[in-house]
Amino acid sequence: MAGAQQTSSRKRTQPFPTKQMTILALCRICEPIAFMSIFPYVYFMIKDFGVTQHESEISVYAGMVTSAFAFAEFSSGVAWGRLSDRIGRKPVLLTGLAGTALSMLIFGFAPNLPVALLARALGGLLNGNIGVLQTTVAEMVTVKEHQPRAYTIMPFVWCLGSILGPTLGGALARPVLSYPELFHAGSIWDRFPYLLPNLVCTMIVTCGVGIGILFLEETHEEKKHRRDPGLEAGKWILSKVTRCAESKSSNEKEMDMDEVLSLLSDDDQPPNYRTNENSLSIPSTPSVDHQEVLDLNDSRNAASPAATKAFTRQVVRNIVGYGILAYHTMTFDAMLPTLLSTEPPENPEPWKLPFKFVSGYGLSTKQIGIVLSVQGVYSMIATIFLFPIIVRRLGALGLFRALAISYPILYISTPYLVLLPDKLKMAGVYGVVIWKCTFATMAYPSNAILLTNSAPSLLMLGTINGVAASTASLSRAFGPTVSGFLFSAGLRLGYSGLAWWCSAVISLAGALISLRMTDKGGRMDVDEKIDDDRDLGFEEQILDHHALDSAIAAAEPRRDIEPLDNNIIK
Repeated sequence: MAGAQQTSSRKRTQPFPTKQMTILALCRICEPIAFMSIFPYVYFMIKDFGVTQHESEISVYAGMVTSAFAFAEFSSGVAWGRLSDRIGRKPVLLTGLAGTALSMLIFGFAPNLPVALLARALGGLLNGNIGVLQTTVAEMVTVKEHQPRAYTIMPFVWCLGSILGPTLGGALARPVLSYPELFHAGSIWDRFPYLLPNLVCTMIVTCGVGIGILFLEETHEEKKHRRDPGLEAGKWILSKVTRCAESKSSNEKEMDMDEVLSLLSDDDQPPNYRTNENSLSIPSTPSVDHQEVLDLNDSRNAASPAATKAFTRQVVRNIVGYGILAYHTMTFDAMLPTLLSTEPPENPEPWKLPFKFVSGYGLSTKQIGIVLSVQGVYSMIATIFLFPIIVRRLGALGLFRALAISYPILYISTPYLVLLPDKLKMAGVYGVVIWKCTFATMAYPSNAILLTNSAPSLLMLGTINGVAASTASLSRAFGPTVSGFLFSAGLRLGYSGLAWWCSAVISLAGALISLRMTDKGGRMDVDEKIDDDRDLGFEEQILDHHALDSAIAAAEPRRDIEPLDNNIIK
């Protein structure tokens, strides 16, 4: 029994991959910075393009700019997922980062709406990192107990990026107007007023690509043993830095020893001290190359990916739930800056509560950037402290269901913020932002855990996450566009809450889907069942009463013989 418990504990107490998760996080943080940086100024960018006749139409085109990335990402998400199964995760992740840098640079130089849409679409077309990133995390973390910790790191990184991104976008957009003493009229910053935040984001993403090339390890089961020149270069750089530090410390130690010995005479030297001149040279033991042993009894090798049914009923339900979650959360992210940017009407029509009313906040880019940064700060706090505690108590499935059922209340309540008194309006904004962040920071990692555990094969996880990423991208593409049309129509018809209430209906469908989900029957449960069967098999052999009685009966004659043997010897 003790042996079985030790074997089981060794399997379940594998060390957490802190180093590689940190490197992956450094690569990941570049994308939310780039993605979220456009939200504070996209409303004003569309306004500067002069493509609308009425300000109520700006939200439509702002939604199109936001959706262009997601539409392109949807069209290429499955292809990137399958390609990562063939060539590995690292090349796909780095290609996505490089595509993001290129698209941000083009977006900063965009002189009109078509170029801006093209830049965003190019970034989505070259970026398949959402699904591949989930696959990479799943391959790094193979212990179920580590999943709550692992699946909070990437949302935490996204929250951190969502702080820096809006801050950069809001502070650096239109620098000629914001900082006239540094950026003069008639310069390139005046001709391209949104170049500066995109240029800074491009530099940040480029740094992320360099870190990934040098230090990120491949996680694909069949590709991680191949030669990686970039990783070798990173190890060479680290060895040089480490060697310099070690040589410096060793030189200091030798100098200290020489000073001590110089104070001693030959007779006063330590008795066991000898120089290396007369010491014997011991040949070094040749190193033995470690070869990975293929475990034929491992359940992961029992069936090839082609023979495994990847899209089971639970996998499909988790993907659909993920898509619905992405749709209504993206509509919130797109509509909130638009609501905050919209000026209150000069000649408002009489309100007919509870549904017919029109108003706005009329905030500047800096003020919107501050609101979104506060959103990111709280999201980090919720990700670190709230999610691990609650998911351990409720489980991933219970937590996801509770959030999915509660989401419609959020969307029904949000449009009524404009009815608050002026002194309470900003407090209401921050309150609903905290409400939304609390839900989002726990809903996404919960769904990711459910999807990962429901996958029947780890080798098919890249394809599954690719399909899930494409589904979410399609939802994110339709979300801002549809909500933009509904928001514009609501302003014309006198119903500010039209788009929000439609999102509530969509989230209600997600709540119904969550009630059909289960956390049983996935890959993790199969692995645990196999381990338990092995442990139980060993324990049953030990605790078998018949076998124990037979062993005792066989040992009793030996006790009778032992005295005779002792007499003979004597």
